[in-house]
Amino acid sequence: MIKIGIVILTWNSEKCIDQCLKSIKSLNSNFLSVKAIVVDNGSSDKTLEIVKSYTEFSDEGSDFTFETISLDKNYGTTLSRNKGIKKLLEDPNISYICILDSDTVVNTEAVIRLVDVVENDMGCAVVGPKMKDKKDVYQNSGRNIPTLTEKLFKVLPIKSLKKKGRAMEASVNVDGSGTAEVGYLLSACWMMRKEIFRTVGLLDEKIFYAPEDVEFCIRCHKAGYTVKYCRDAEIIHEWQRLSRKKLFSKHNFEHIKGLAYMFIKHKYLFSTEKIEKIYEENRKSVEI
Repeated sequence: MIKIGIVILTWNSEKCIDQCLKSIKSLNSNFLSVKAIVVDNGSSDKTLEIVKSYTEFSDEGSDFTFETISLDKNYGTTLSRNKGIKKLLEDPNISYICILDSDTVVNTEAVIRLVDVVENDMGCAVVGPKMKDKKDVYQNSGRNIPTLTEKLFKVLPIKSLKKKGRAMEASVNVDGSGTAEVGYLLSACWMMRKEIFRTVGLLDEKIFYAPEDVEFCIRCHKAGYTVKYCRDAEIIHEWQRLSRKKLFSKHNFEHIKGLAYMFIKHKYLFSTEKIEKIYEENRKSVEI
């Protein structure tokens, strides 16, 4: 039996959280045991009401349990997720931790395959699946570590530069099978061994919204671990893209602030060469 702890972050997620929790509850109990913690960032819609329908009938002795951590306001993605991660780290029965977005729908085959990757590759810190929306549009979820050049190209109103920026961002082809090493994975679905958080640390709470996923993966690389995209595991992700809905918004402001913080923290701007050098030096010390 594989014991997994899942952290799901919600914020006014009434349109998608039921499908997410329903998919978790539908996982095959012959192979999986799940403890799901929903961390709510002060939702003002019916999110908590929906989550309560799962938590209040959750039996601690069953293979699938649901808990809620209800916060008084939106604390962003890092502090909130860390609260759920810390609680799961206290459970001695949990071997793996999955970070999951509320707009995802998972399945047994994908979850088992992701666990298989990190179980059999001790050098892999994080693995993520192929993700597509309900219209079968695949997402570029395995990417290169971003540089300032790439970010500038993507926002400048010049079609040729935007195209070049997207090409710099792309890391892996979704076609085919097997795993591929990437710079970072979108944190809509991450699977990790529990020990990785003890080695690399939790999410950086100085980042409110983004790019907390990039920053965490950089620390994994610096510790000598790989980050992998798994083509053999596939889930649904109805990508919200909050930062693109409004050009001038708190999400975009926090994203820019987070990028600046990350560049300063990891001492790079136009090239990831320093990060790659540290990774190569430390990789030898990680059991592969």
